[in-house]
Amino acid sequence: MIRFAVTTFPSEEIASRIVRELVEKRYAACGTLIPGARSIYRWKGELQDDTEVLAVFKMSAAGFTRFELALRELHPYETPEIAAFDPASIPADYASWVLANTDV
Repeated sequence: MIRFAVTTFPSEEIASRIVRELVEKRYAACGTLIPGARSIYRWKGELQDDTEVLAVFKMSAAGFTRFELALRELHPYETPEIAAFDPASIPADYASWVLANTDV
């Protein structure tokens, strides 16, 4: 079974460095970067309006805990968003590729 996870980063440089490290270590098979995301949120009582980079990771569900621990260690945010979900449907060949490119 595979899992997707999303998070945001403050810049494309930081996002690409962290995504590259997680893929190189085989914690994720792939990380797709989507620059230009705009996040409006409340942080420590103040309204924030920031441009961020959204990252979508694909990994084995069995390896998610290890992935999450590594991401938390590398992430620059004090409280990073790490939202995970299991796809309701995914082509078998794509799932096989993800599992073949992650270590569990």
